[in-house]
Amino acid sequence: MKGSTLFAAIVSLLAQLCSTQDVSSYENPIITGFHPDPTCTFVAELDNTTFCTFSSFLTFPGLPVLASRDLVSNALNRLDQLPALAFVPRGSTSGIYAPTLRYRDGTFYLLTTLANQALYPQNHTKWDNFIMTTTNPYDSECWSDPVHFDFPGIDPDVFWDDDGTTWLTGSFDGKAILQAPIDLETGEVFGPLKDIWNGTGLPSPEAPHIYKKDGWYYLLTAEGGTRERHRSIMARSRNVDGPYEGDPANPVLSAYLSQSYFQAVGHSDIFPDRLGQYWAIALAVRAGYSYNFDPYNSIFPMGREAVLTPVEWPKGEWPTFMNVSGQMTGDFVLPMNPSVETLPEQGEGVLAGSDDVIDFAPGTTLPAHLFHWRLPIPKNYAISPEGHPNSLMMRSSRYNLTSFDGDSTRGLGQTFVARRQAHSRFRFSVDVEYDGLLIREENEVGITALQGQSQHFDIGVVMLKTNSSSSEAGSVQPHIRFRGISETAYRLPSRFKYVDETFPLPEHLCHGQKLRFQVEAVNTTHYAFSAGLGGVEGETEMTTYGYTRGNYLIPYYSGVVVGSYATSNGKFGEGAFKTYISRWRYTGLEQIRELPEDQLPVYWD
Repeated sequence: MKGSTLFAAIVSLLAQLCSTQDVSSYENPIITGFHPDPTCTFVAELDNTTFCTFSSFLTFPGLPVLASRDLVSNALNRLDQLPALAFVPRGSTSGIYAPTLRYRDGTFYLLTTLANQALYPQNHTKWDNFIMTTTNPYDSECWSDPVHFDFPGIDPDVFWDDDGTTWLTGSFDGKAILQAPIDLETGEVFGPLKDIWNGTGLPSPEAPHIYKKDGWYYLLTAEGGTRERHRSIMARSRNVDGPYEGDPANPVLSAYLSQSYFQAVGHSDIFPDRLGQYWAIALAVRAGYSYNFDPYNSIFPMGREAVLTPVEWPKGEWPTFMNVSGQMTGDFVLPMNPSVETLPEQGEGVLAGSDDVIDFAPGTTLPAHLFHWRLPIPKNYAISPEGHPNSLMMRSSRYNLTSFDGDSTRGLGQTFVARRQAHSRFRFSVDVEYDGLLIREENEVGITALQGQSQHFDIGVVMLKTNSSSSEAGSVQPHIRFRGISETAYRLPSRFKYVDETFPLPEHLCHGQKLRFQVEAVNTTHYAFSAGLGGVEGETEMTTYGYTRGNYLIPYYSGVVVGSYATSNGKFGEGAFKTYISRWRYTGLEQIRELPEDQLPVYWD
């Protein structure tokens, strides 16, 4: 399966850039939708392009690599690269954690961790750390198989010193930053791991990156956890292995207790541009001031997105970071022409955050920015199969989207194709062919807004038994079902949410036509779920069957995705039926980058 790109996302930076002689500006997030734990590397010899990647958790293909000129590739794109991803449990808090992307002597190096949160920290198999490489970031298939290495933690970073030593630095169980030399070809880690810094006293020191500048080794890390106190801090030393002294100005990047719409700013990485200026990419959530006091009940369904900030780094001094906001304005110089026409043709994907007009034409593959939940079963998907051109065949799974771990012990998951929510307001719809295909009880196909297996809301067509006098006793008939669940470990059960509402399929939709299902973020707080007649071009009359609030889709580590599923809801085994979806459409309606606090209500039923 082919890949996807970034500084296409900094074309999310650069397509929105404007500049005058004295002042430049751009908008955050530069990469919208969940793109947490960002890391970037600038490569002058590849046409001054910046490449970035992010945590991808349980999505596959994973580790999307984005470039400043177009969406590039997915480093994790083959089923045999990391088969253990199929077996990782614990909902959406396990999977592919924070990576580091670097370039040296013609080769890209990507270090990351497959984390299994079901295991105790004392069991070091909890963290499967590995390295992947490529000399061609524009082709997913060129990424190598993983080289695994032993490290008791997450967030691995690589740094090449002037004497030729390659250093591994990472976070041990949220307690310390550890370091040792490593052989990137074999994965061998040499000698004991050394504790080089523990941060400034807040919990969870993590996300280390080392840079050398003007005779100093600078160590950039995150601390404070992934919520309201999350921040970036810095230290430096004359020796790569310390001792490190903290920046007197720490934290160097934070939004804690600020009035900004952008909160939880941190987990950053610094890179230069072709003009020698420095930039930092970081994560943030669009949640507002109330997030500081009640982060698990705030409304920020897109989760942790990627933001960009200029960095001033005078010779021999500490760097200073501009505070993150939706509109970034300053005397920095924009590094490149923002015209989309300047994008090269090497990449495989679309611009980050683009709308979708996907018709599954014969001879095509799934676009690079679409993905599955864990590893897919290939035979469950086919584009334009015989007799069904311009459609995607989906073979049903036994497990529905709530099946908590998709039977991870056997590597079975959900039949599900999705994309990221990338706009504050959007509309997503899919046409579904169901008549004569769904014939048994609980056969179901539809669409969802999904945060994870314990937080999602769905609308679809499902076969249910009916006692209607107009139907044969005990027969199954098609119904519209709006169903959802919102459970988290961070809220009281009294604030959980469950919905299960069914409606007989309206008569005008019962005669062999396709159905169209739609989810729309109608404002910053609510999603609407609708159904209508499919198989027609353009708009069609839709009936809304339910709503849910954004605070029922609270991110753990990722963010809301929208997509289509097919399931027999625990009955009849795998592949109980086939269905065909078509006319996949996603339209961004509005991108909100600043919002007064009084427009961000937090309330409950």
